[in-house]
Amino acid sequence: MDIIQTAQAPAAIGPYSQAIKANGLIFCSGQIPLDPATMQIVEGDIKAQTERVLLNAQAVLEAAGSSLSRVIKTTVFIKDMNDFAALNEVYAKFFDASKPARSTVEVARLPRDVKVEIEVIALA
Repeated sequence: MDIIQTAQAPAAIGPYSQAIKANGLIFCSGQIPLDPATMQIVEGDIKAQTERVLLNAQAVLEAAGSSLSRVIKTTVFIKDMNDFAALNEVYAKFFDASKPARSTVEVARLPRDVKVEIEVIALA
């Protein structure tokens, strides 16, 4: 098992790793729309926040020697299901060629009161 850590994605804001690589898979912790340079929440609508989340996930995967094209499963936590269509617009740009399995769940609250959090599992 390898712990994945990169400065290209936000540092963990709790007692967890950005990702764990084990048995040919990469398990990425949920990413929220933190700018890795400032550790501040990206302001804006669900589209802006979704883009930052997926850029963060991409950076973690690249640090692990993988990529978004190797993602096999995502779990999306969204604060307001009314934002689902707008989230999908951005999400589709990141997963245009490969379409991983996905679960999407509306939640009451997310860390730092963001609009979206996404976790991914990918092939190493």
